[in-house]
Amino acid sequence: MENTFYKYQGTGNDFVMIDNRNGQFPKDDTKLIAKICHRRFGVGSDGLILLENNESTDFRMVYFNADGNEGSMCGNGGRCIVAFAHFLDIIKKDTTFIAVDGLHEATIVGNVVSLKMTDVSEVKEKASALFMNTGSPHHVQIVKELKSFDVVKEGARMRYGIYGEKGSNINFVEANAEGGFDIRTYERGVEDETLSCGTGVTAVALSMYHLGNTKNKTIAVNALGGNLEVTFEENQGIYSNIYLKGEAKQVFKGELTW
Repeated sequence: MENTFYKYQGTGNDFVMIDNRNGQFPKDDTKLIAKICHRRFGVGSDGLILLENNESTDFRMVYFNADGNEGSMCGNGGRCIVAFAHFLDIIKKDTTFIAVDGLHEATIVGNVVSLKMTDVSEVKEKASALFMNTGSPHHVQIVKELKSFDVVKEGARMRYGIYGEKGSNINFVEANAEGGFDIRTYERGVEDETLSCGTGVTAVALSMYHLGNTKNKTIAVNALGGNLEVTFEENQGIYSNIYLKGEAKQVFKGELTW
């Protein structure tokens, strides 16, 4: 069987995108998905995303990690599927869609997508770190000399050593001279450092505000793959109207055969 696929990236976080409104893609085939995502034996990506029909919204987002397993919410993937839906002429400027963590609203203007994230009602304080769920679980830790920090070694150690087999994404952050923050992320499911992580960027912005490291509610966060902006409202420790904003672009298209 053959299927057209598209490759999208959002600040270097890249995804294989497939229009699965006909329901033909074998999404239970974990090995096939992992092979497609493999950077030597497949297309190569941080994950695979299916766009499917949904009766009550514009579409459904189904996200798979690079290991082939269905994953939790992916912020950059969410921005990329909005761009994909716009390309397919399913949506115009505004959209509402369903993902694994619930409803999302988004707008697209040119290549810039602003995605509304789920509310965050609980921030857990750990020794030298914070933990929260922004659609996916995230550990946020401030470090010095982020550029030379061994993200893969320390991220893998914490991902399993602190959070066990189920794991968490691990984010390392450092303030920058522009008044924003730099981030590097070890992603579970990919089991490596990625160039960007949207839910991780969101977690870092909320964490820096929670710790009092910024009073801004519009925060620039720089990932290795590019810059993102997070805006939010806060009331008694509850974070709402959280938006993740940045570019999402189609890179190429091709044909998959299985």
